Amino acid sequence: MTFDDPAPQKETSLQRTQRLKKESLARGVIKSKAQLAEEAAAAREKALSTSMLEAPGAKKSKGLAMMAKMGFSGGALGKQSHDGESSSKPEPIKVSIKEDRGGIGLESEKKRKLNEAMEERGIKTVKIDPDEYRERVRKEREDERLEKQFHAAQRVAERMDEEQVAHDESASDEESESAPRPKPLFSRPLKSIPVLYRGLVRHREEKERDRRMRHDLEQSLSRLPTYDDADEDDDDKMALGKKKTVYVTLEDLDEEDEELESFNALEPAERLTRLVKHLREKYWYCFWCKMGYESSEMDGCPGVTEEDHD
Repeated sequence: MTFDDPAPQKETSLQRTQRLKKESLARGVIKSKAQLAEEAAAAREKALSTSMLEAPGAKKSKGLAMMAKMGFSGGALGKQSHDGESSSKPEPIKVSIKEDRGGIGLESEKKRKLNEAMEERGIKTVKIDPDEYRERVRKEREDERLEKQFHAAQRVAERMDEEQVAHDESASDEESESAPRPKPLFSRPLKSIPVLYRGLVRHREEKERDRRMRHDLEQSLSRLPTYDDADEDDDDKMALGKKKTVYVTLEDLDEEDEELESFNALEPAERLTRLVKHLREKYWYCFWCKMGYESSEMDGCPGVTEEDHD
C-alpha cells in the first residue's frame, strides 16, 4: 500500500524571507538595509552607464533586435535629417526613483486639490523671495530677544523705584511723623506709574485678579447651598464662605490707557533704549554692566548700547 506524495506547496514571501535569512546566517554574512540599498544604487548606476549595445546578452535582446530592423545602429533616437544627423539629444531620460508607496501622480493630485481649496478661500499663492524670508525670520528672532531684555529692564526699573519709595518713607519718618508719606506702587493709580514699566504692573495685576476670581468661582461651586442667618456677624459669614471677598487692586485698572498703548506700539529696540536711558539718568545704573555708579558721568562704563559692551 503506497501513498502519493502531496503536491509541493508554494513558498510564501514570509517563508522565503526566513529561508534567505537562515542561508545568510549559515554563510556568516548578514547585510543591513543600508548595505542592500547601497548595492542596489551601485547596480542601478552601473546599468544606466552601460550602453545597450555593449551590455552582455545584447545580441539576444528582442527589443534591440526590433530596433535594429527599424534602422537603429547606435547613437541618439529620433528622426534623422537629410544629412544623416539626429535632431534628438543622445542623453537618455533620467531615472526618478520613487521611494514612497503612493501611486503615480499622487503628489500632483495633492497640489491640485490644495490650489483649489486656496482659490475657494480667496487665498492666492505668492512666491516668497528667499532673502526676504530670511531677513523676516532674523528680525522676528531679534525682536523676541529685545522683548526679553526689555522685560528684564522693566523689573529693574520697578525694583529701583520701590527702593526709592521705601527710602523716602524712612527719611520722612526721621524728619517728622506728620509729614506726608509717598504712596507705595501697589496703592497708586495705574496712570501715575511711569509708562516705561506700567505695562508690566498692569499685566501682573490683571493676572492676579483673574487667578483670585477663578479661585473664588471654584470654591463657590464646591460649597453646598446655605441659608442666611440674621444673627451671624461678618466673621461668621467669612468663615462659612458666605461673604464675598473684595480684592484691592490698582485704581483705573479697567480703563483705557492711550499713553501705554502708544508706548507699546513702538519697536522693541526703541522701548529698550528709552528704559536704559531712564536708568542711567535717574539712578546712574547701567543695564548692560548690571551695576550702579557713584556719579552721573558713570566713569568706567563703555557706553549706552549693548554693542559698546561686547
